[in-house]
Amino acid sequence: MVVDLDAPLKTDDLVAFRARVRAFIDGALPDHVRAQGAAERMDLGKEDQRAWHKALRGAGLACASWPPEHGGPGLGHAERFVLERELALAGAPRPMIYGVTMLGPALIAHGKREQQERFLPPILEGDAFWCQGFSETEAGSDLASLRCAARLIGDEYVIDGHKIWTSEAHIADWMFGLFRTDSTGRKQQGITFLLIDMKSPGITVRPIEGFDGTGVEMNQVFFDAVRVPAGQRIGAEGDGWTIAKELLAAERFGNAEVSRSIASLKRLKAFCKRERRGGRRLIEDPVVARRLASLEVALRAVERTELRFLLHGGTELGAEAALLKLRGTEIQNRILAMAADVLGPQIIFDCGSLDAPDMPVEGPEELRHALRMHFNYRKTMIYGGSNEIQRNILAKAVLGL
Repeated sequence: MVVDLDAPLKTDDLVAFRARVRAFIDGALPDHVRAQGAAERMDLGKEDQRAWHKALRGAGLACASWPPEHGGPGLGHAERFVLERELALAGAPRPMIYGVTMLGPALIAHGKREQQERFLPPILEGDAFWCQGFSETEAGSDLASLRCAARLIGDEYVIDGHKIWTSEAHIADWMFGLFRTDSTGRKQQGITFLLIDMKSPGITVRPIEGFDGTGVEMNQVFFDAVRVPAGQRIGAEGDGWTIAKELLAAERFGNAEVSRSIASLKRLKAFCKRERRGGRRLIEDPVVARRLASLEVALRAVERTELRFLLHGGTELGAEAALLKLRGTEIQNRILAMAADVLGPQIIFDCGSLDAPDMPVEGPEELRHALRMHFNYRKTMIYGGSNEIQRNILAKAVLGL
């Protein structure tokens, strides 16, 4: 028997919800944000992020995964799938990832009531920006090797060390992070989850500017005797790894970015249909057509897998998150690589900065965007656990190796 995976998306309620979301986006998304290529970019400015979040909040669409008792809209899996798809296709920004989709659910699952009452409302209202303090110089995909130390002295933790590749630390008000509180025993057992005010004395943020022209997105963060109240610890001391594993599984599931890749591929196909070279449209070239078809098939297979889990599977994230992160980011990068390739003939080597106003190419804005995204998105196959790590997870969890 053939199962129609799309059936839960075709109900009258879902059709009406899709129409509501489209109408909201059409009326609320600022033209200058849409023009920035926000469907792909991750470095939207703080005020644009805040304004868009507040617009979503006003429409009852912010913090889509949060339950009503914590201010969320109480959307089901199918509604959240539709919301993400419509936001992506319209070129609307992502949610404020670190607070909304990562810390919020972790606080709801593991935080004390007073912690939830203190930290969830500012996230819900778009008033608090968060960053994630996980990676270190020698603890990226092998995150449990982290060494940034937090010593409990009285009722405060004192932190010394540093974090790296900390996205949005330069604009964040708060950080949630993992810190070494015990160096004995297994490395996973001595990790604690703390919330840190980024205005605390002893914190230094040093931006890392990428060469792709997308501006500052990542940072190094240094801690010099930074004091953090013990009341800002989530869970018990030493329970940080357990919380982080749940948080990383959710992050990896989102890293698949299926809806965003569908939007990217749609734009690429439109370009190939209108661009002419040698007297014919690019899409009439059999090599281009074959490559587009291959991307379409691969992407739809990931979409089917995502739908099968979200709408027909369970609620626990396990190997599915690793699979989706692995295949989703690979295909996402293949799409962006092809976008750079089909625009390649416009490139004149040694043309200087991508931001040069006299860059000698036809349609420079479209080319600059394609090249920036191609270079910038290489990181998606590394962050959240490299794709090699995802293969290890799948080998162990699925194949029993």
